[in-house]
Order: sequence, then C-alpha cells, then structure tokens
Amino acid sequence: MTTTGRRFVLRALAALGLVLAVTLGGVGVARAGGGKPMVKLTTSKGEIVLELDKEKAPVTVENFLAYVKAGHYDGTVFHRVINGFMIQGGGMDKNLKEKSTNAPITNEADNGLKNKAYTIAMARTGEPHSATSQFFINVADNAFLDHTAKNPQGWGYAVFGKVVKGQEVVDAIKAVPTMTKGFYENVPVVPVVIEKAEIVSE
Repeated sequence: MTTTGRRFVLRALAALGLVLAVTLGGVGVARAGGGKPMVKLTTSKGEIVLELDKEKAPVTVENFLAYVKAGHYDGTVFHRVINGFMIQGGGMDKNLKEKSTNAPITNEADNGLKNKAYTIAMARTGEPHSATSQFFINVADNAFLDHTAKNPQGWGYAVFGKVVKGQEVVDAIKAVPTMTKGFYENVPVVPVVIEKAEIVSE
C-alpha cells in the first residue's frame, strides 16, 4: 500500500472512531438522563436514599431539588414524628425556628401516586397549593391523604418519590420518644437532624 493509501485508511478509521464515540456517547447520556433523580439524606439516625418521580411530579421534584441544591435542608430536623402515620421535616432547625422558603408550588397530588409506606410527599397547610419546603415520609399506608377531588377537602398530599434505601432509618426515627414543645406536638425529645441533603444523581 502506498503512503497516500495508508493515510486515507487512517483518516477513514479516525472518522469512523469519531462517529462511534459520538454515537455511543449519546447513548450513554440518554440512559443517564432517563433515570430518576436520587437524593441522599444523611441524618443523625443514618442515611435515607430517595428516588424521585420527576415524570409524575415534575413541579414538586424540581422544587425539592432546588432546596437540596441551595443547602436548605442541611441542619433542619424531623420536627413532627407520629409512629403509625408519618415523620415530617425540612422546615425548622433544632430550636424549631422556621427557615425562609421560596414561593408555594402547585399541588400535584392528582398524579396517581399514593401515600403508601415509605413514600415521600409534600407537607402543606389547609390551603391545597401551599407547600414550600416541608415534606413527610409516610410510615404506613395513608390512603386518606390521597387525592380524591379538586376541592379543599379532596386535594390530598402530593407524593413525589419513595425511600429506596434506609427504610430501617425511617423505622428508627418513627420510634423515637416525642413531647410537646411550645406550640408544637410530637416533637422528638432528642432532635433528629438532617445533617446533609445531597443529590446522588439527577
């Protein structure tokens, strides 16, 4: 083969390699992008890993991830713990002082996801579209929290993910002794702190 011929073959192989790299790289990105976001909560009782359903609860997941990225949850506590019901946190520090939040979001409780044990949902006031940063993890199947109608009584509470690792940590938190502290009931005697919230994959 002549020198010119060899150069042509090498150029062709290089071009083919570039095409394959771009194609395979694109496949890799598509696979990664098709996954569900994962968030790890490192608590004083252990680690909880959450899988978030951005397909069924896009607004809620985006809101939750924004708080995680901002470091909002770091240092907050599970301030309301009711065994047989749920554990609630994400809005107060150890002194039960509320942190400032972003604007409330639309309630996506009509997305078909149910308040089953080990799912995570948004806490809110009596107004359906009032959720900001606080969330709760169901420790039992709480069907009465599910969406039934688009009115104040039936809107329900928006589920946006589930615990995929650390169920035993959730079980440990739900079993802690609680007390009444000021205006708040069901407050853990020893604070259960979310030391850090971080995105594992997005």
